[in-house]
Amino acid sequence: MNTKRVGGWVAFFGVAAALTWLPEYFTSSSEEGDVSVAAVATPTQSKIRGALPAASAGKTPAEVKDLSPVGDLFATRSWKVEPQLASVTEQPVNLTPVVQVPTAPPMPFQFIGKLNDRSDLQVFLQNGEKIYVVRKGDVIDDTWRIEGISDVELSFVYLPLHLSQTLSVGSTQ
Repeated sequence: MNTKRVGGWVAFFGVAAALTWLPEYFTSSSEEGDVSVAAVATPTQSKIRGALPAASAGKTPAEVKDLSPVGDLFATRSWKVEPQLASVTEQPVNLTPVVQVPTAPPMPFQFIGKLNDRSDLQVFLQNGEKIYVVRKGDVIDDTWRIEGISDVELSFVYLPLHLSQTLSVGSTQ
């Protein structure tokens, strides 16, 4: 078991040594003696991108590939969709005010009954828990005045607006 482990390590180191020695074996000796130096031009001095100025030794300079990045390397990027602004449509403003005609509130009274004496006609009305006994000309709560009492209807006047309303008080039969 121990000999297998030693054999594995020997094989590993042998392959590692061969990989480091082989690239030097295949390079020619003429390339080792020829060392060339290339000058890099700044972007403000060169009008053509990637072109170098002429060397002073009389040799033609080697082409250097332009490796400058295009655009901003550190620009922020996001997968989120940019929010779109909502469009606003203006509605025309109506400058003429809507004038509402004042109306009387609904009749708060309910007819309960009537009492017909020979000299006077009385009507019994209910508003919530209150019961009113009214005759022609009476004013109820300073807002309603009794204008007339007939066999069929009772005529009211709403005093704040002076509007007339009627309430059915029975039939002719």
